[in-house]
Amino acid sequence: MTDKSIISTLDAPAAIGPYSQAVKLGNLVFCSGQIPLDPVSMEIVTGGIEAQAVRVLDNMKAVAAAAGAELQDAVKLTIFLTDLADFGIVNETMKRYFDAPYPARSTVQVSALPKGANIEIEAILALSD
Repeated sequence: MTDKSIISTLDAPAAIGPYSQAVKLGNLVFCSGQIPLDPVSMEIVTGGIEAQAVRVLDNMKAVAAAAGAELQDAVKLTIFLTDLADFGIVNETMKRYFDAPYPARSTVQVSALPKGANIEIEAILALSD
């Protein structure tokens, strides 16, 4: 894997464990799950699921930019929610960040997320050749 490189930016929260913010392999970028941590304070943002979704997507946008990509380059998202009742709010929030054609996506409810977050999103981006 000679073309594997680690992507890192100070504009998104630092990893809170033994992982990278993203790994680039060829023209694919595998972004680790982002939770709604403020990149400066490293605290979960307040204000409910919409504020948390905005922070997660802003964090993901920063990681994508560090890889030379945009969120629109996402080909697959996985969204983890602690309450699927938040599904509609997350969909509406995502419309501010993505235009059609939208990436493939899975959304699952989980019992808990790191630091008490209500949402986490991971992504796979495909860079143009």
